[in-house]
Amino acid sequence: MCNTNKKVAVIMGSDSDLGVMKSCVAALKKFGIEYEVRVISAHRTPYEAESFAKNAEENGFGVIIAAAGKAAHLAGVLAAYTVLPVIGVPIKSSTMDGLDSLLSMVQMPSGIPVATVAIDGAENSALLAVQILSLGDAELSEKMKQYKIAMAESVKQKDTAVGTKVEEMLV
Repeated sequence: MCNTNKKVAVIMGSDSDLGVMKSCVAALKKFGIEYEVRVISAHRTPYEAESFAKNAEENGFGVIIAAAGKAAHLAGVLAAYTVLPVIGVPIKSSTMDGLDSLLSMVQMPSGIPVATVAIDGAENSALLAVQILSLGDAELSEKMKQYKIAMAESVKQKDTAVGTKVEEMLV
């Protein structure tokens, strides 16, 4: 585990969101971040959402990731009850391909910010949480720097491979 003593809460509005959020949990695990995964509905269990958010900081959380589809109010409800950063993950739904979820998250009223990633952007939500936590953790910051270096190196290798393939296609 990293030096950070802060956990990340991964809250889903429904268990059907788990397929999308699997990459979020995998990324947190890769960086050695302790996490807790829960299903809490802004609409069906509003008192649990309130209680979780109000107590999140004292329960050792540093960031909350909230994934929800359709009328995706979960991130906003959690953000209303905590001073912790909340990252929203709009989940693609069958109705409007996730646009409804995205708009629910990015149109928060002044004073209740929710950082929002792309529709089904679970992995990026974890990476943003890592970046937030790394502000107080040099070891975690170094892991993020190494991750970005490795990512850039991968793109460079793909660039070289594509150049070779193009030349082979033209022969």
